[in-house]
Formats: sequence, structure tokens, C-alpha cells
Amino acid sequence: MRFQFIHAADLHIDSPLAALGLKDARVAATFAAAGRRAVEQLVDTTIDSGAKFLIVAGDVFDDDWRDVSTGLFFVRELGRLDRAGVKTYLIRGNHDALSEISRVLPYPPSVHVFEARKGQTQLIDELRVALHGRSFHERAVPPDFVSGYAPRREGWLNIGVLHTSLAGSPEHNPYAPCTVADLERFGYDYWALGHVHVAAVVCRDPWIVYPGNIQGRHSRETGPKGAMRVTAEDGRIVEVEPLPLDAARWAHARPDVSGLEDEAAIADAVAAALADAHAEAGGRPLAIRLTLCGETAAHARLLARLSDSGGAWRAEMQSLAYRLSRDCWIEKIRLETRPPPAAMASEPDAFDVAGLLAAAAEDPGFLAEIEGLLASVGAKAPLGLLEELRARPAAEWAALSRDLLLGARA
Repeated sequence: MRFQFIHAADLHIDSPLAALGLKDARVAATFAAAGRRAVEQLVDTTIDSGAKFLIVAGDVFDDDWRDVSTGLFFVRELGRLDRAGVKTYLIRGNHDALSEISRVLPYPPSVHVFEARKGQTQLIDELRVALHGRSFHERAVPPDFVSGYAPRREGWLNIGVLHTSLAGSPEHNPYAPCTVADLERFGYDYWALGHVHVAAVVCRDPWIVYPGNIQGRHSRETGPKGAMRVTAEDGRIVEVEPLPLDAARWAHARPDVSGLEDEAAIADAVAAALADAHAEAGGRPLAIRLTLCGETAAHARLLARLSDSGGAWRAEMQSLAYRLSRDCWIEKIRLETRPPPAAMASEPDAFDVAGLLAAAAEDPGFLAEIEGLLASVGAKAPLGLLEELRARPAAEWAALSRDLLLGARA
């Protein structure tokens, strides 16, 4: 017998995007809507592909609901699966543990949520599939959490559903930590994991798989996001295929401007990098972090343009993005360029650091930033230090900054 199922995790429905909201409300709204749209596409794909069941390995929600519409949206999508005859198997993770969700709406009868007090097994008799899972009761779970899973059921396709950090991930806090060896001991055929937001096939014998989250939530969650389509045949897993489902995407573009000095040539390099990122996104709304890199004689001018408080250069870069799509945004611009060694040796004063800093010291916006930094430092500094720092005139700040920067360049 050959059949397919879908393995998803970390839906984080209605997860906030506060950082984007501070910059552009329309962009934030587009990405916020993308979270729900990705869930809709997950359900569409599950039904259209003829999958026999859907697994969601934790973190359906992003902590408690802000309002009941979050829960109603998910129930609505589960209803579509129920009417299509597709069963859904859920566990709760650290973000939607029982202690975090105060409001619960009844799910359709085709939905099974694994209990939290111990491991539980659900059988799909017609497919000879045994699913073993356990929900989080609260964010912190006992050290022996995984040991509570049931042993392998012989003669069945055994699938473990677990929300875990495994042995650890630099981007994620440790939850239900365990090792690949710990999971191998159960003899399951497939471990459907959740929690880590980067898709990964950790092991193929047995299959230990993270699908990643279905929608990127910030600039560190770049590239395609989605679920895994898993094919089983004659009691074993034969194929695991990633399914992009994200409705908006984050990307990093790193145009190399080495050897370029003319601003038109640099703009062309940026435009080409943006076009590549846009093509890879497949027409989705796209937020791009733009980082110029390489060795260029235009390094000093690029620094000056990036520091322009009016944002003229940023607007120019955004205009290049808008040529590709109305939904292509520059999230941030960074410089990792450097001047050629010869330029640094022969033209140490080509970039007027002192002049720029002196002008900045007269800028009300710059002074407000300094005041904010001083207040932050003064709150933790010895008594009287803040007043001493504030007593320095703007010219002294400019001179000190110039000395520090020129010393660093030397």
C-alpha cells in the first residue's frame, strides 16, 4: 500500500511582527496576513494532494490568543480537512502548552490532540499506522519527557510526534532535549519533529525530520518555509519532500561591489541582486535585508550616504525594489564594504570624518539620540557621571568621535 501524509509544525498563527510595524504599517499588515494564508495553503495542499492525514508537531499558536478570532480561524481550517475526510493529529508545544491557552474551542471529530500527562498511541487501522505523541503541559517539561513514549508496535508503520530542540540549537531554547540515539532506540520509522524553524532531515534511518515553520516571522527566518510531504509504501518511508507554503518571504541580498566606484554601476549590482532574490521568492511579497560587500574605492561615499539622516539613498534602493514589485521592500541596508589598501594609505583624509561628525553634532535628531544613550548609561553609572557627560559641548563629542574613528582606521 502506498499513501502520503503531511508533516507540519510551528504554525504560530497570528504571531506579532512588531519590528516591521515600526517601519511600515502596510508591510507589517502584509506579513501578518501571510501567517494565516500559509495555514490556508497548508490545508489546500493537504486536501489537493490526497494525503491521508496531517501531523502538526506543536506550536499551532503563539502563546495565548489576543482574541477568539485566532482560535476560530484554526477551527475553520480544521473543518475543511474534516469535510474532506482528512484526519489531523496535533501535539502542543512550548508556545501553546495547555497552561498557555486559556480559551479552547471544540475541534472537529477527525482531530486528535495527544494528551500531556504521558505518551499516547493512536492507530489508523486501514493504513496500519501507529502514531505516538505527547503534548506539553507547560513550557518546562520533565527531563524524562521522551522516555514516556510507547514502544514500537510491530507490523505497523510507527511515527513519533515530538516537539523538541534535540541536543540544542543556537536559535532556539532547549525544550524536551534528547539525542538522535535516544530517538533511534524506539525503533520508529519516522520522527515528526517540531520547534526548530529551519527545515532539516536530521537522519534517514530512521527518518528524523524538522519541517521548519510554515511562515518566516523575521529577517533571520529567510528562504522557503513550509511543510514536508511524506510518502510511505509497504510499511516504510520511501520519500520526504519539502513543500513551500509561505505567503511572504524574507531574504538577504549581498551584492558584491568589488572594483566598482561609479554609483550607477553600484546601483546596477544592487538591482541584479534584488532581482535574484525576487525571482527566488516566486512572486511572493518579499522583505530584503540588503548588504553591500567587497572592496571598493566608493567605500567612504557609501558610508556617508548610508548615514544621511534624510534617507535619500535608502529611497533610491527602495525604488530599485519597486521596479520588481509593489510588494518588494528593503527591510534594512548594511555595509560590509572596505576601501582598497592603496586608497587608505594615499588618501587618509578622503572621507572627512571630522566634518561629518561636526555636522552631525548640530543635527537635532543626532543630539536626541545622544541624549537617549546618555540617559541609558547614566541610569546604570555612578552618581554624577551623567551630569559630567552632559556637560561636554557638541564640539567635544565630535572631536572625541573623530579621534576614536581615525584611531580605528589607523
